[in-house]
Parts: sequence; C-alpha cells; structure tokens
Amino acid sequence: MVLHSVQKRDGKIVPFISVKIHQVLEKAFKATKTADGHLVFQLTHEVVERLHHKFNQTIPHVEDIQDTVEEVLLHHSFMDVLTAFVAYREQHRMKRKTESSRLLLTPNAMKVLQQRYLLRDREGKIIETPDQLFYRVAKAIARVDKFYKEDALASESTFYQMMRNLEFLPNSPTLMNAGAHPELGLAACYVLPIEDSLSDIFSAVKYQALIQQGAGGTGFSFSKLRPKGDLVGTTKGVASGPVSFMRIFDLTTDVIKQGGKRRGANMAVLRVDHPDILEFISCKSTGAFSNFNISVGVTDTFMHAVLHNTSYHLVHPQTTKVVNTLPARDVWKVLLQQAWKTGDPGLLFLDEINRHHVLPELGSIEATNPCGEQPLLPFESCTLGSINLTKFVVDGQIVWDRLGKTVEDAVHFLDNVLDANLFPLPEIATMTKANRRIGLGVMGWAEFLILLSYRYDSAEAVHLGERLMRFIEERALLTSQRLGKKRGNFKNFVRSSLRFRYPHMRNVTVTTIAPTGTISIIAGCSSGIEPLFGISYVREVLQGMHLPETNSFFEKIAKDRGFYRAALLEKIARIGTVQRFQEIPQDVRRVFVTAHDITPEWHVRMQSAFQKYTDNAVSKTVNLSHSATVKDVERAYLLAYQLKCKGITVYRDGSKGKQVLYLGKQLIDAEFAGGCPGTSCGI
Repeated sequence: MVLHSVQKRDGKIVPFISVKIHQVLEKAFKATKTADGHLVFQLTHEVVERLHHKFNQTIPHVEDIQDTVEEVLLHHSFMDVLTAFVAYREQHRMKRKTESSRLLLTPNAMKVLQQRYLLRDREGKIIETPDQLFYRVAKAIARVDKFYKEDALASESTFYQMMRNLEFLPNSPTLMNAGAHPELGLAACYVLPIEDSLSDIFSAVKYQALIQQGAGGTGFSFSKLRPKGDLVGTTKGVASGPVSFMRIFDLTTDVIKQGGKRRGANMAVLRVDHPDILEFISCKSTGAFSNFNISVGVTDTFMHAVLHNTSYHLVHPQTTKVVNTLPARDVWKVLLQQAWKTGDPGLLFLDEINRHHVLPELGSIEATNPCGEQPLLPFESCTLGSINLTKFVVDGQIVWDRLGKTVEDAVHFLDNVLDANLFPLPEIATMTKANRRIGLGVMGWAEFLILLSYRYDSAEAVHLGERLMRFIEERALLTSQRLGKKRGNFKNFVRSSLRFRYPHMRNVTVTTIAPTGTISIIAGCSSGIEPLFGISYVREVLQGMHLPETNSFFEKIAKDRGFYRAALLEKIARIGTVQRFQEIPQDVRRVFVTAHDITPEWHVRMQSAFQKYTDNAVSKTVNLSHSATVKDVERAYLLAYQLKCKGITVYRDGSKGKQVLYLGKQLIDAEFAGGCPGTSCGI
C-alpha cells in the first residue's frame, strides 16, 4: 500500500509530501556543513520506504515521520546530523509550546504596542501581533550567531522565549526596528560632541536629527562653547553662549518628534565651572527647553567648596583662564531652588563617573544619555535591555539559577545587537564597535520586593538590592569574558584598565539601570528600580481615552485576602497611598509603599546600593511631595554625593505645569511607567 496521507498535530489529515522530508534532511546536513545532495536524496528515499512498510494499513502521525528520520540517521551513524535534527525538533517543539500559551498583556501594554511598536502597512493598518514582534526581533538578533559559526536557531528560540515570556526586553529602538527597519538603528543612547564652531554645532544638530528619527536619545556637553558675550575672533562678533544654541537642538527635536514613534529626548550638560553656569541652571524656569533634561556637571572641587563654604573659579573653556570667582554656596542655592521649582537641573558627579572610566586614554566622559544612566564618550552609543525581576520569584523565593541563565542570554542578545545594528554615522559605528558598550539592567524591582515581603524603605531591601545587582554584574561579566574568549575582545581592550584584571572581555561595560519607560508597561511591571508611584489610578491613552489601572499585584492580593472593593480602589486613586486605610491588612500596607510614602534618604540609598555593582550609572528619580522644601532637595543631593552615586535627579510633585503622572484624581500618561515624571524618559 502506497502512503498517501499523514495526521497533523491538530488531528487533521493532509496529503503526504515526501519533499518535506528531503527539506528537513537537507537543513540538518547543512547545519553540520556536510551537505551532499545525492546522499540526502538516498536517505529521503529510505525514510519513505520505511514509512510505507510500517504504516501500510494506518496513517502515520507527523511525529512518527520524524521518529523514522531519526532511525535512518542513527542506522547510518550520521551522529552529527542526527544531533542537528533532534535540536531542530526540540526548537520547534518549544516554539509550539510557547505559541500555544496565551501571551498576557495589559490593556495599556496593548495600547503602547499598537501605537508605537507593531508594524503597519502603507495605509497605516497594523500587520503584526505582539507575538510576531518578538519573533521578528529574536530572528534578526540571533542571525548574528551565524557570523561567529554558532547555533543561530537555538539562540533564536532562546531570545524569542525570554521576550515573549516578558522576562527580558531590549530598549525600544531594538523592538521597533530589528528585522523591520534596521537602518533606523537599534541603540537607545547616544552622546554627540559639540565643539566651539558653527560648523561643529550645526553638524551636531544634523546628527541629532538622524538619531532621533530612529527613536534614539541624545546627550550633549555644551561645556566647550565660549561664554555669552565673548569675542568671536573670525567675525569680531559676540558669542551668544551655550544656552542660545540649546534652543536650536530643542527646536529640532520638536520637528522630528512630530512624525516619530516616541518623544524625542535630550540631555544638556554644562560644567559647574563654565562662566555661563548661572544662566544654564535657570534656563528651564520659564518652561523653555521642554525636550531637554539638564544636568550640572559638578566636580569634587566644587562640592568641597560647597561643604566648606569657600569660593571656586569659573574657567574660560577655550583659554582655560580663570574669568571669575564665585562663592560656591551662592551657586548651590540657585541650583537647589531651581531643582525644587522645576525638577531641573539634576547633578552629574563628573569626577565619580571618570574614576570608574576604564578607557581614560580616549578622553574624559562629559555627558550622558537623556536620563543620565549612560555616561558615554563622544560619538559613542550603547544598547540597553532590562530583566523583569517579577518573573524570578516563586512562592516567595528568588529563583537564582533561572535568573542567572537569563542574565547570560541577555548579555548574548545585547552583544549581538551591536553587530546587527546599522549606525547613523560612521564615527558612531567606529567608536561603538571598538568599545562594544552594553547595559543590562532590571525593572519590576518594587513588585519584586513585594513578592518577597520586603518594604522598599528598609535596610533589608537596600541590602537585597546590593546582593541582587552584584549577582547580575558578576554573571554578566563572566558571560562577557566567555564571549571575549570565543568571539574576540572589544578592540580597545588593550587600551583599557580591564586588561589588568581579565584575560578576555567582550564589552567595556555590561550593566546599566535604565528608567525602562515604555518597556516596563509592556512587561506589566514597575519602572527600573523605582518604588510604585501609585496603587490605583486612571491612565490617559490615545485621543483622550481613559483606562482605570490598579497595580496587578495589589489587586491579586486584595482578591485573595478578601478585601477587594471597587469603592476602595476609587478612594486609593483619590488619595494616592494605601497607608491610611485600616480595612487593608497591616502587612499589606507595610509592603505596598509608594514613592511619596518614602523619604528622600531611602530613594538615594537604594540608588547607591545598585550603583555599587553597576558599570555605567543608575537612573533614579527622588520623588518628593508637593510640600517638600528646598532643604529636602539639598539633603538628597548631598547624600547622593556622599554615597558615590554618579548622578541625582529630584522631582517635586506638581512642580511642572504639565507632568506625565499625577496622584489623586489626575490622569497618567499612557507611556509612563513610574520613573521620571515630567521629563523625557524611557527606553
């Protein structure tokens, strides 16, 4: 009896097509680099003959056919090919298993995905599902393995599963562009140099536009520009100063973001010893520069002068001559007042950043990406990604082994992104590939603590933060060492101080704590290492649509413990905290603290705990209540300096005319995940 039919996994009976056997055998042989067309044909014929013999009275299942293929390969001792075929079966089995399970996304996650990430046709119709997005990205990034003669199919399956399971997500440009628009770039963070000439300034404007077109964020140090009123030698005119040129960059972002996939974002940095520092500190007081976060680059010299109430020098950036001397505390007071009033400026501790800079031969680091977590050299970029910590707690215990494996896979993924990326400028490609800087971080820290019954503002939580980040850092470094040994060290390894500590290293840095704006919404968890901003609230999404949202972890506990009430959630939304509600059990209130329940000290201590084991920097906002004082801002800034943070940002609730998240009856922006309200944040 000739074999005519086969039963599929869903039970359907379909025609038997022997060509499919030939195709899978051909793939298996190619995977072992031993492709032989005549041999594949002979083996296909033998498989078909065996099937005719075994199933002359019945219809075989598709698994029966694959078992027969294995029998034939084993019979002829093609062990390498058999191994490749078994791996192929397992990969597709896991893919089917994953696809059969439901991808659980919140309504806001779906809104964000539909608005920003899923592919559309020319008419604007969405032509991609979230699951297809993850597969698209996994396939594009795993393809890099072929270049290193590694198993791309296995990596594709691994990358797909950890994204689909919401255990790890890369920065937004990778999700948006990988496998679809790679020419727009896959990195989120860039720093561009600004030299003291019109040609260089407007070149930087052009480069900024190209980067933001692909959803990247840009950082700039304006410290090299001559001060306002200085004589311009070539024209005998008068310089307008750094702040005036910032307006051009701000306007460019306004133009680009009109057609972009997300808000454009910039960071402006000016050294505290620049002659125009007071103008810079106050530049956002009137609501200008809405596309900029600004940070003062402070030095140890300045901070010493503040602490000891002495003066410090303002230095001309071109001549390096002292042009003025100011009482440090006078400048400090203006800085604190503006931070209290508007949330800007933050501080970048430049000396602390450069103390940990392992490539001093390439120059000092003077600027960061828009949210401050990624110090970068001029023309350098960095690819970021974050692990969703909520996926690694089972029955109140941390699953360390699975977390460690995810760290390894995520470092592999991020290193691949560097090779898959098409950079917007050759200078950026050269610098980025020479250093191979990546930044693996975390999100969902607030819920992670809740699942473990830790209160955010406690010594135990701070200690756990150190322990967790040390684990991630050490595992990430080990993975980078293995990749360096196998694929080669980063080009500038021989110029870095890492060469004295390690024989191999693939990446100059491996860890960063980013604010995870939209990707934490997709993952359904809190932003970065921030505490919960609120428990229950209303989020405003597209075209004024309002979606009520309650923290899913609180909602589950409320239902499990029997105190869930719609009226209770409405009250919580109006007040913004659960601490006053006696109907909520005390042990629940203890762990469900929100940002405004936490004193500034604990915000900073948590940031410092993670910074201790983070190569790059930590994005963390010290959220203050509306009633907070300038003195509260000062305490936060001084503690951050004392605890060796690389930067610090505060935000007092209601201090901006428009912010992206409000407590009480106000609305929350669809793309805000709880990190830096009122600023351009998110990867």
